[in-house]
Amino acid sequence: MPSTLPEGEPVPPDGSLPDQAYAGAGGRTLSFYLHVPFCATRCGYCDFNTYTAGELGSSSSPQSWYTAALAEIELAAKVLGPDRPVSTVFVGGGTPSLVGADMLGGLLAAVRERFGLTSDVEVTTEANPESTDPGLLDGLLAAGYTRLSLGMQSTAPGVLAVLDRKHTPGRALQVVAQARSAGFRHVNLDLIYGAPGETDTQFAESLAAATGSGADHVSAYSLIVEPGTRMARQVRSGQYAETTDEVLADRYLMAEKAMTAAGLHWYEVSNWAADDPARCRHNLAYWRGGDWWGIGPGAHSHVGGVRWWNVKHPHAYATALAAGRSPAHSREVLDDAARRTEDILLRLRLAEGLPLDVLDDAGRAEAATAVTEGLLEPDALAAGRAVLTLRGRLLADGLAVRLMP
Repeated sequence: MPSTLPEGEPVPPDGSLPDQAYAGAGGRTLSFYLHVPFCATRCGYCDFNTYTAGELGSSSSPQSWYTAALAEIELAAKVLGPDRPVSTVFVGGGTPSLVGADMLGGLLAAVRERFGLTSDVEVTTEANPESTDPGLLDGLLAAGYTRLSLGMQSTAPGVLAVLDRKHTPGRALQVVAQARSAGFRHVNLDLIYGAPGETDTQFAESLAAATGSGADHVSAYSLIVEPGTRMARQVRSGQYAETTDEVLADRYLMAEKAMTAAGLHWYEVSNWAADDPARCRHNLAYWRGGDWWGIGPGAHSHVGGVRWWNVKHPHAYATALAAGRSPAHSREVLDDAARRTEDILLRLRLAEGLPLDVLDDAGRAEAATAVTEGLLEPDALAAGRAVLTLRGRLLADGLAVRLMP
């Protein structure tokens, strides 16, 4: 089941933000994340805020979600004010392709009308290979979408079965070709490695298929067995054995080798792209501390060091907006120390690295030690940035903790 929301301070019914959120807003990018909470089935490893039709019953529908999402876009316009064109939009889930191009196009049109879009706007939607066809692709392109992100996960039928994925092994590759033919500028493929029982050979075959597919962006994520999921219960009962850290590290090294050989280069620990335009600017906005408003049940937002998160259930979300109230569950206002901690955690993961002036004296001393340990690039450090080596990427989170004040 979906994970629980964190606690925080109450959010005013009108969604208004403290003054801190507006300070320096003109120098920050603005993005929108649109959350589609619907899935045809629930994957055993997933703890995202998603629901099947059986779980929702008659309490919610795609239409009630869509009406509420449009209302939240109006709320965002009132709170943020004019003159902040949107540079990236990302539709995630869940399975956005289930609601169709008309609704996805309508949401983008509402953002365009209320905020405006930059001339080089990046507009991405996730899609499930089995619910994507040429008609959907044409509709998305006509609406203004520029990037498609497909959950491929693996080409091994046994691995897909363990993950409870319902698409056939070759379907994602077919959709990549269809998307390219339709005119999508950029196509992402997502892989998951470390599923119980997966072999090196199976992962190598998945890498070869992804890098040879024509996608110009590939992500590879280590499977995390989240508490409360069906997979966590299967591991606890002994049905599945959890993959060791050593195997996960070896799989990451396999991914790096295969990506580089195919002309894809890392720009974030888990993401590789063919060139700068192929990099996902929406995700870069997260990692660089930009502003984003999350639309939808359970969606999280961040503006100027103020972070808030919406109520989770689609019915509660729609009910709040229908009553003219913010759907936010609670929020936190980050102080300077917390913002610097997040900056270190996120920006260290980027190939461009972390400016050393973000660190205090103790952090800079740790960075120098990390160079001797082979975790940071010595030339980059001499130039004033902390940039991970390949070995450093394997230990990025631990190193970030060492660099913190």
